[in-house]
Amino acid sequence: MQRGAILVLSGPSGAGKSTIINASSDEIGEYYFSISTTTRAPRVGEEHGVDYFFVSKEAFEEDIKAGNFLEYAQVHGNYYGTSLKPVRVALSEGKLVIFDIDVQGHRLVRAKMNDITTSAFITPPTLKALEDRLRARCTDDEEVIVGRIENAKEEIKAVDEYDFTIINDTVEKAAKEFVIVAKAARLKQSSEDEEKFITQWLSK
Repeated sequence: MQRGAILVLSGPSGAGKSTIINASSDEIGEYYFSISTTTRAPRVGEEHGVDYFFVSKEAFEEDIKAGNFLEYAQVHGNYYGTSLKPVRVALSEGKLVIFDIDVQGHRLVRAKMNDITTSAFITPPTLKALEDRLRARCTDDEEVIVGRIENAKEEIKAVDEYDFTIINDTVEKAAKEFVIVAKAARLKQSSEDEEKFITQWLSK
C-alpha cells in the first residue's frame, strides 16, 4: 500500500489552486482533499460537507478546546480550521492528503507534522495578473477584491518557507508541475521510516 503523506498548498485567492488540482486528479493517485470547517455563512451554491463544514462559532470554539483541529485561524472575522479526524483516516488508508490553507496554517502544519509534509506555493506570475483574474471572476465586490490583493502582497513574502513554487501562467504547465510535486510528496520519508531503513540496511 502507498504511504500516506501531506501536501500543503497555499497561495492567494484567485491563483487557481482548485483548477490545478482538478486538472491533475487522474495522475496523482488516491487523495483526500481536506475540507475546512468554517463559521462563515455558506455562499450561493455551496454545500455543507462538500465545499466546507459550516458550523456555529460556539461549536468551533468547543472543538478548539477539545484539540480537534490540526490548524485554525481567524480570517476576516470568521474562523477557518482543519479537523484532524478525516485527516487521520485518510493517512491510515495511504492517501495523499491535500490541504488548501494560508501561510499561517502552513506554519502550524509544519510545526505538528513536518515529517510527512511537503508544501507548494501557487501564484499567478504577477500581482497584476492576480488582480485581473479576481476582477474577471465577477464574484466579489470591490472591497473584497482590494482585501484579497493586500493579503496577497503579504503572503508572497512567505514564499521561501515552501518546498516548491508553482507559477500558474497556464493551467496545463502548472498541472504538470503539480503532478511532479504530488509524487515527490509521497516519496518523502518520515524520521521513523528512515530509522527503520537504516536498521534493516545494517542487519542484512
